[in-house]
Amino acid sequence: MQPFAIIALVLILARAIAELWLSRLNQHHVLAHANELPPAFRGIIDKATYRRSVDYTLAKSHFADITGVFDVVVLIAVLFSGVLPWAFGRFTATFGTSIWAMASFLFFIGIGLSILALPFAWYAQFKLEERFGFNTTTMKTWVLDRVKGFLLAVLLGYPLLALVLKLIEWTGASWWLWAAAVVIAFQLLLLLIAPAIIMPLFNKFTPLSEGALRQRLFALAQRTGFPTRSIDVMDGSKRSRHSNAFFTGFGRFRKIVLFDTLIAQLSEPELESVLAHEIGHYKKRHVVKLLGFSIAGVFVAFAAIASLARQEWFYRAFGFEHQGGFAAGNVVVAMLLFGLLAGTISFWLSPFIHILSRRFEYEADAFARATMREAQSLIQALRKLSEKNLSNLNPHPLYSCFYYSHPTLLERERALRIAV
Repeated sequence: MQPFAIIALVLILARAIAELWLSRLNQHHVLAHANELPPAFRGIIDKATYRRSVDYTLAKSHFADITGVFDVVVLIAVLFSGVLPWAFGRFTATFGTSIWAMASFLFFIGIGLSILALPFAWYAQFKLEERFGFNTTTMKTWVLDRVKGFLLAVLLGYPLLALVLKLIEWTGASWWLWAAAVVIAFQLLLLLIAPAIIMPLFNKFTPLSEGALRQRLFALAQRTGFPTRSIDVMDGSKRSRHSNAFFTGFGRFRKIVLFDTLIAQLSEPELESVLAHEIGHYKKRHVVKLLGFSIAGVFVAFAAIASLARQEWFYRAFGFEHQGGFAAGNVVVAMLLFGLLAGTISFWLSPFIHILSRRFEYEADAFARATMREAQSLIQALRKLSEKNLSNLNPHPLYSCFYYSHPTLLERERALRIAV
């Protein structure tokens, strides 16, 4: 094996071992508190529900271990068996090396890998989620979701990929700057059109009916200076009994969305506090800050791809032949290999990303508390959501560091009460 291939293999295995170790650490931690409701949760959740949350956490964790091992085996097989250079050679011999052909190669590789994941997605939805009473999806809906996703990828993703590769011919060595700018512009456009065009393809959105709740939530939006065109209810119960709330869109296209399951689970003051939390993200400019990080990440990714596309050692490590220059074929191979390997590096950065995310959650909670002039409504909402969703109430701190973008329930309660 080439030296870099050995390094890549070690990094892949190191991540896999770390993930399994963290999973086992969390499982043992959860089991250690499984038979007795911890004092901090007494009065928050009953013993039967707590035990179900433990069982749900462990079931998801064991399933994640299996899928994780499968993903690693597939990744190692794809990267080191020679199947990628063989497939690339056969594909280019049959369809040539035009921009559309190169884009098609990347597209079909992505589709092929996603097909391998379908059995696990089906099991998670129709077996695991069904066992704990969360699944409400029919097989027809599940299949249609994936067909629609594929069609959107064909109609939107494939032309974008071809345009990015065409920029190599148009702009030469600086192609990656233009490509990053085009991808970012495309993402911003999607943020604008998704609420009106894409999201309705998957869910039904209806204006929140007239009444006290609607008046309360619009009054909150007005009081906090949050511009919104509408408050919509999404039929989340069509797929799951899990619940959520979010806002989407920009400017005059911005709207608040509540899951129908959320409305059924929370009281009006609790719903108001949840919405105040979401508005807190907007008022504290968390969305803009995260968008800025995302934009920076796109530029870094394309810079890395452009650099790797010029390195012969990178290609030879995985059995490819370098074509020289800024050929589209080189960039396609670099994109493919970068996409397969990126998660191996980003895993180790996740604790730092989650530190920022959890900080934003605390700030949004504090904004909701200040807006509501009390903390109890949000605390009650968080307790109910944790109970209804069978959240892991007692994760191992190190596991939480790597995998939790939100503070735990007790951490959020503690912060809310301290500041009262």
